[in-house]
Amino acid sequence: MDDREVAAAKRVILSGWITQGSEVASFEREFAAFVGSAHACAVSSCTTALHLAMLAVGVQSGDEVITVSHSYIATANAIRYCGATPVFIDIEPNTFNIDPTLIERAVTNRTRAVLCVHQMGMPCDLLAILSVARARSLRVVEDAACASGSEVLWQGDWERVGRPHGDIACFSFHPRKVMSTGDGGMITTANANWDAQCRLLRQHGMSVADTVRHGASQVIFESYPVLGYNYRMTDIQAAVGREQLKRLPEVVQIRRALAERYRALLSDVQGIGLPREPEWARSNWQSFCVRLPHHCDQRAVMQKMLDQGVATRRGIMCSHREPIYRERSAHHPLPHSEAAQDQCAILPLYPQMTPEEQEQVVKALERACTA
Repeated sequence: MDDREVAAAKRVILSGWITQGSEVASFEREFAAFVGSAHACAVSSCTTALHLAMLAVGVQSGDEVITVSHSYIATANAIRYCGATPVFIDIEPNTFNIDPTLIERAVTNRTRAVLCVHQMGMPCDLLAILSVARARSLRVVEDAACASGSEVLWQGDWERVGRPHGDIACFSFHPRKVMSTGDGGMITTANANWDAQCRLLRQHGMSVADTVRHGASQVIFESYPVLGYNYRMTDIQAAVGREQLKRLPEVVQIRRALAERYRALLSDVQGIGLPREPEWARSNWQSFCVRLPHHCDQRAVMQKMLDQGVATRRGIMCSHREPIYRERSAHHPLPHSEAAQDQCAILPLYPQMTPEEQEQVVKALERACTA
């Protein structure tokens, strides 16, 4: 971010309207156009987006939703918010995404939906997922938290994640994502009724929007016909998001170039496993995750790299290992998910990164793995 985001926030602050308003509406239209979706609804986070998406597709108490444990805990939490049970299945070891071949055997008479994750910006195999889900009349919600700007090859054309290709897609604008509003989220869908439901629920279920009530020439008394939530995005956040969206294509292009350079630099480092980008996918490379050699201790490698001035993150967490889900979830064997958490490290990658910094990272990794 720079002075462009500062100017955008300043404009809104001085306007006198800082909560959900015209900037949010503009951000929604621009984001929908960017991904090619009929509708986009801005909310306070991707977690709240996932919760509303689950409600919109009909997930209720007692239902089951097939998903992955190998994701930030918000994925599973959104299912629990609806009173439903997450059923965890394993991932593909090379893409870190849900394994579509395992969905069918996890389906029961209580299964309502599949919640798939485009992990670290890498698109999952939507075609295979939808093939199974549609045959079973299951809804598909895409956790696209990390996937702003990512693309899939769809019926011969490259289309952005969020069109959406399932039923609903949910994005995050947390600071660790490729574009940010400080925090915030977006829901995209082709279904006008689901979009309307999300808009109603994000604002306490209020029958009349703030902007309509305040702009009316006559007194309007709102009502609250349903239980809703305070899941609104502010105009300050939206103004920043509009500037970030303008930058996104260039940022993604830079990140893709950095990922390719990492591949070249790491190709000769013995024992390092590199992430795989399928032919039908174009990642935004929100993160670059490598698998460490089998003889290496993950924490020790990360510490040795930190001692050399290079910060890393461990592989993506597994929710089924957390106390809250050990007794309150169902899961099939998850060896690839657990291995990804225990044997992987996420390397620094950011648009301002220089060739010298990438070389420093690779050298630090190589030293840490051979020391």
